[in-house]
Amino acid sequence: MNVMGVMPVNSLILTMSIPMMLSMLVQALYNIVDSIFVAQINESALSAVSLAFPVQALIIGVAVGTGVGINALLSKSLGERDFEKANKSAVNGLFIAWASSVVFLAAGVLFTDVYFYTQTDIKIIADYGRDYLSIICIFSFTVFSQITLERLLSSTGKTFYAMLSQITGAVVNIALDPIFIFGLFGVPRMEVKGAAIATIIGECCSVAVAVIFNLKINKEINISFKGFRPDAKIIKSIYAVGFPSLLMQCVGSFMIYGMNRILIKFTPTANAVLGVFFRLQSFIFMPVFGMNSAIIPIVAFNYGARHKNRIIKTIKLSVTYAAIIMLIGLAAFQLIPQKMLALFNATPEMIRIGVPAFRIVSTIYIFAGFCIVCISVLQAMGNAVHGLLVVSARQLLVLLPAAWLLSLTGELDAVWLSFPVAEIVSLALSIFFIRRLFTVKLKNL
Repeated sequence: MNVMGVMPVNSLILTMSIPMMLSMLVQALYNIVDSIFVAQINESALSAVSLAFPVQALIIGVAVGTGVGINALLSKSLGERDFEKANKSAVNGLFIAWASSVVFLAAGVLFTDVYFYTQTDIKIIADYGRDYLSIICIFSFTVFSQITLERLLSSTGKTFYAMLSQITGAVVNIALDPIFIFGLFGVPRMEVKGAAIATIIGECCSVAVAVIFNLKINKEINISFKGFRPDAKIIKSIYAVGFPSLLMQCVGSFMIYGMNRILIKFTPTANAVLGVFFRLQSFIFMPVFGMNSAIIPIVAFNYGARHKNRIIKTIKLSVTYAAIIMLIGLAAFQLIPQKMLALFNATPEMIRIGVPAFRIVSTIYIFAGFCIVCISVLQAMGNAVHGLLVVSARQLLVLLPAAWLLSLTGELDAVWLSFPVAEIVSLALSIFFIRRLFTVKLKNL
């Protein structure tokens, strides 16, 4: 019998979440380490990687969004004991993930110069950015493979093995960063190109580990491409849940791109601050996202099995754990922002801009954990469109217009206030949609 339907809910959440949270922490750590090493080159290199971040986040967002659809459909199929559909979900999910990577390969070859010159006319920043982003895009099939294979493991409750896969890639990446960036042990100095190459090699190692675990240990599903043909019905079902999640992830990328366009009018240092903030913030948010990666299959499985009380208890406990994590993050950004910036070789100007920015933007953490859990529950129960509305309102419909209007004051500190404004709107929408979910779907379950 599947543990997601019988194990005590608190133990189940912790058992499935802790490995995912640890793996996400390691993921966040190597993103931070990447930037710390790049910052040692110069501030232009750090600004370039910050400007590249929206596209890098878009790649990960498409992969994660697709993975959410695979995760929910596969877990729901297992809850209904439809094993054939679960197997089809796995192989069709891998197929569409690899197909998606081809789009980014083309973008990496054709459009990286255009992308950077829409944000800056500073040649050194654009050159650094092209060197980094073209490699990330051309070899994006590695991250698509890694995320999808890890989602297959988490869909069947094997989050520990997903964690091992991710940690393998992170450790390899962190080890190779200084060697490739600065040219150690006889390796040529490659600067930002070296950071990108280290990332790709790390992802390849994660893929190798995840393939072994899926073939040898993940017995609930059978991954075989023998006689494979894309199944339009399965792909449609994956995107029914995954596409809104995919769009949610993409919205974040467009938000960062828009904020970069607004901030660079003040100074490129503001872009560097934003990039550093998002990387440090990931160390707080990634554990919450890791927990959500675990609760999505729990909620989806118990929704398929019609276990109402287990769903409600999962939601309550997840909100509690998310709130604790976010409060720890809030304390860090409020109390030690200067020390956090110092990790990135921050100039006095970067510290002057970054300290108030960190303190203003981090105030959203009071509500963010609740909103993130609500979005994941909406996804797991087939209401991903409502989750998309929450994210879109916060990051596009409210945040960017507010940031643009506040930028007209000529005060950079005012622009950061757009983040708390947008989070209040997100909180209101999250409460509305989760109450509606309880009334419409859970009440009669």
